Amino acid sequence: MRWLKPNLRSSIYGLLGNPLPPSDSMLLTGTEDIRESMLAVLGEAGPKHFPQVTRRIRYANDIQALWYLRGDLMAALAAMHGEAAAREKVASVTHMFRGLLPNGLTSRPSPLVG
Repeated sequence: MRWLKPNLRSSIYGLLGNPLPPSDSMLLTGTEDIRESMLAVLGEAGPKHFPQVTRRIRYANDIQALWYLRGDLMAALAAMHGEAAAREKVASVTHMFRGLLPNGLTSRPSPLVG
């Protein structure tokens, strides 16, 4: 069954416009680095006030799950530090996803941020 995963992943990346998916080791290392960064920006108060967000980040299965958890991270950080500070912290994590996600999942520049 293992032989299906790389082929399926390659075909999905191909359909979404990213011709070469990252290697498994690069993906694993990047995922763990991003997970650690997300937990670090929550700080010491994060797990106390937002244990569910901390738990979801800690146990996310893959890079896509972490990508979608940025919204939860933003909400938790905004509640603790305000929206402007939260936006900066989430942006510092967001750039770490570059090259690890299919093009269809990457964020586009907003016309509202100038």
